[in-house]
Amino acid sequence: MSGVYEWDPGEANPKQKLFFASRKLYTGYGGAKGGGKTWAVRTKALLGAYNYPGIRILVMRRTYPELQSNHIEPMLKLVRPELASYNGSLHTLYFVNGSLIHFGHWAGEESELEYNGQEYDWIFLDEATQFTWRAFQFLGGLLRGVNDFPKRFYVTCNPGGVGHRWVKRLFIDRDFITNRENPEENENPEDYLFIPATVEDNAALLKSSPGYLRMLSAMPENLRRAYRYGDWDALGGNYFPELSEALHVSPPFQIPRHWRRYRAFDYGLDMFACAWFAVDEQGRSWMYREYSESGLIVQDAARAMLERTLPGERIEATFAPPDMWSRQKDSGRTMAELFFECGVPIQRAANSRVQGHMMIKEMLARRPDGRPSLLFFENCRQTLDDVRDIQADERQPNDCAREPHEVTHRVDALRYYCVSRVESAAEGEASAAGEGEGISYDEFITGRAPRDGYLNYGGILR
Repeated sequence: MSGVYEWDPGEANPKQKLFFASRKLYTGYGGAKGGGKTWAVRTKALLGAYNYPGIRILVMRRTYPELQSNHIEPMLKLVRPELASYNGSLHTLYFVNGSLIHFGHWAGEESELEYNGQEYDWIFLDEATQFTWRAFQFLGGLLRGVNDFPKRFYVTCNPGGVGHRWVKRLFIDRDFITNRENPEENENPEDYLFIPATVEDNAALLKSSPGYLRMLSAMPENLRRAYRYGDWDALGGNYFPELSEALHVSPPFQIPRHWRRYRAFDYGLDMFACAWFAVDEQGRSWMYREYSESGLIVQDAARAMLERTLPGERIEATFAPPDMWSRQKDSGRTMAELFFECGVPIQRAANSRVQGHMMIKEMLARRPDGRPSLLFFENCRQTLDDVRDIQADERQPNDCAREPHEVTHRVDALRYYCVSRVESAAEGEASAAGEGEGISYDEFITGRAPRDGYLNYGGILR
């Protein structure tokens, strides 16, 4: 194919025309449901592939089934076989002019490994509020290439979801980061444009589905405001609205040596997330360090934990998920044994999700003196972001949502600490006479709650 291919996809509505015409680096579109977002993405991507020979385009959705039904199948019906062919195993549409459209879905940190090093000229993030801030930042890093193609990042969205906060900040509130000490981190307001659209802008939908407007209007008040009118203040959905930067976040300071210190972690090959805590004289817990990494086997996770626990830090206990005591089918051993052998004795944390998450809420609440029981050093930014972003479970509002999975690991580590800290304090008050007794290795491996003798042993081992 040579020259520019002329293709008539149909008449765009006025808001979609603004979307097509935008020359901003980041263009947002949507707000309310039914505004024609999906059609705009499909059409804009195909127009780019036809008219910019050699361009590389990425269309991203949260899950592959959504991608298949909303983009791949409709787009394959639109392209002529002599102009493009689809490779199903690579999820890529190849055009005879050298352009390509790759269809991707996001599986959290695992996708970072898959897409690391790739380059695209245009990226479409469809239903962006289903993506975390970390995912958006990572995908933005793929927007590069040594060519003359204009680099564009297109975002479509509705209120609500794990990405509600960052989408609202950038495109609705236009609250941009300014860092005088490091200007490279500044966000340029001129790079961002948001085009609000409602179902009234989509005449084609109203004509083909006249009942859609009535369905939106019949929703509960908060959903109606969000999905019918695109009200970004109607929904948040985050499980921990109590978290406040002003109340709960502190600049780092030198922790007194006599404060007791603890660790807690969540472990899996997909993510090892560890958090360090110190408890002051009033019983307040300060999270002062965080670490997370994917792909670590037990000995590497233990080594990373020990390397980041500084000399002189006496760790009273390390709280771990109960599945560390599950025996492996191949060896008959537990991961708790492996952590122990690597120099990290661990204590079994309670695994009640609802109870643990409620404990976090309780510790975030103000005490009678006006301050909470749980505070964070500002360098624990990933944990703070995850606590802000994690959503309530739609089917069980008393619990956190389990998806997207990448925001749950650090919250789980925090949960194991909070529930264990409260339980340990209660047990200590009830059985002070038993302090100082030893504990056998067999008792430790079964996950029995350790006494101070074991905790002291853990400190000596360090």
